[in-house]
Amino acid sequence: MLASLDVQLADFTGAIITPDSESYPQAARTPMASAAPSLVLRPTDTTDVARAIRFAAASGLPVAVRGGGHSVAGFSTVDGGIVIDLRALDSVDVLPDRRVRVGGGALWRHVVDALGPHGLVISSGDTADVGVGGLTLSGGIGWMVRRDGLTLDHLRSVEMVTASGDVLVADAAHHTELFWALRGGGGAYGIVTAFEFEAHPTRTVAFAALTFPADQVESIVTGWVAHMRQAPNAIGSTVVLANPLAGGQDAPVAVTLVRSDGGDLDESVAALASIAAPMSADVRRRAYAEILHPGAELPLGLRAVVRNGFVAPDAADDAALAVARVAREAQPSSIVLHSLGGAFADVPVDATAFAHREAELMITTFAVGPDAAADGIRVRMDEVWNELEPYVTGAYANSLDGSAADAVASIYRASTRVRLARVKAEYDPADLFSRNFGARPAPAPAPADARQG
Repeated sequence: MLASLDVQLADFTGAIITPDSESYPQAARTPMASAAPSLVLRPTDTTDVARAIRFAAASGLPVAVRGGGHSVAGFSTVDGGIVIDLRALDSVDVLPDRRVRVGGGALWRHVVDALGPHGLVISSGDTADVGVGGLTLSGGIGWMVRRDGLTLDHLRSVEMVTASGDVLVADAAHHTELFWALRGGGGAYGIVTAFEFEAHPTRTVAFAALTFPADQVESIVTGWVAHMRQAPNAIGSTVVLANPLAGGQDAPVAVTLVRSDGGDLDESVAALASIAAPMSADVRRRAYAEILHPGAELPLGLRAVVRNGFVAPDAADDAALAVARVAREAQPSSIVLHSLGGAFADVPVDATAFAHREAELMITTFAVGPDAAADGIRVRMDEVWNELEPYVTGAYANSLDGSAADAVASIYRASTRVRLARVKAEYDPADLFSRNFGARPAPAPAPADARQG
């Protein structure tokens, strides 16, 4: 294949990176994973993406699509295959009526930087350097999820190249089943080269970062759950427990609150401070761009072990106690609680392929260690999740390393996965885009005579 690249990709205008290219070591890895692909293609536009897809389909090699490259499951690169790297498609255009067109290879910091001067934001994750594509196609849970919903809830249309190399636009009136699938079903159906979102006015937010003693973890976590249950939807919040970099089981309990409707956080801060005296408190107004975490890149030789689960309202209080108990045990991961509800829950469960709208909380465990220690970390994390299992249901694709089969299986409800499989069969029947947690193509119906026999 490689010997005839010049002929097969004669019309391709982007970069063609082979293992002997100077830029190959950087192109082969992502911020979260390393691999040895046979080829990396960096298209310059949608037409180039179509050329890359047709070439990849003809090659018979496995295909990975790289947007921001932050897949903790390593889906953004592939050993012995072809990586289609979208980093050149990173434009952000602010359109009339608060519409925003974003290239499939853009990072969220590109979006935030473009929208800031207009006083606009799009509900996103909490990290600046993750890719727009991966985050949006599987959800988008961040500081404004209770006020505005998921990132995908603000998606109005997509431009996509299918596995056959055809370019189409999907929205509420065109390719409607595909548009449903793209809002939560991941990148299993083609390559999205452009997203069109609706943004919302927000210039600054009220921000509070509080820390509490680890020996107060039970009262703080349970009190935080109770407070967020009745807090205004404009307040988003997380709690970080047992951070290994801050002392593990003795690490301070870190609570962050963000209010995005122009109001303050005085009542929330006072409510939490009445439970236990804060060790530290940073309370001020900040620009939205300032509250997003910078993206992390794992050094070579390290691996992230990540798992999560959703918690329904009727299990939230018991889950809080279980999480507090686990946080006081010796175990390798940070534990993050994310408050949900509000606008997140207002969308009907079957309106998009993201189907866990009833959840009040999301629990995530995150650990990093040397490659050789990853299996041991997973064993200990499995023990943690055995303790949490009675309280969780479902999982969020963007925060899974893929090693827990039960968590992967629970990303979609059974009915959702069946519907996704039908969409997959229509737009990618050969499963060219297989490096994702999405459904595999539904099998073709048997011929009539076979069914009769």
